[in-house]
Amino acid sequence: MELMVVMLIIGTLMLIAVPNYTQAVKKAKESVLLEDLHVMRNAIDSYTMDKQKAPQGLQDLVEAGYLRKIPIDPFTRSADTWVADQSDAMHSLDQTEPGIDDVHSGDQDQGTDGEPYSSW
Repeated sequence: MELMVVMLIIGTLMLIAVPNYTQAVKKAKESVLLEDLHVMRNAIDSYTMDKQKAPQGLQDLVEAGYLRKIPIDPFTRSADTWVADQSDAMHSLDQTEPGIDDVHSGDQDQGTDGEPYSSW
């Protein structure tokens, strides 16, 4: 009988703890995603200003030394799923050719703010 009571208490605690744990993990991944997006967007802007042309892909940022490596998307767990937005717009007067000007996650799930990660 005592064992049944202990098992019931443990089960109740698990019902409370598991959702809190999964929510904390999701928020941590979102923080990593926001930081990775911030770093990559700054690298794109720096590359564009320095080279007077936009990078043609994320690999250009690595080859030019603006990033050590392309970060791994925390939700898709791959560095190949980033979606780079191409634009024909020029962001400076000295820019000679268009290229990528923004980057997003390739994951379609919704974040805690209700927006899909691909729109962050």
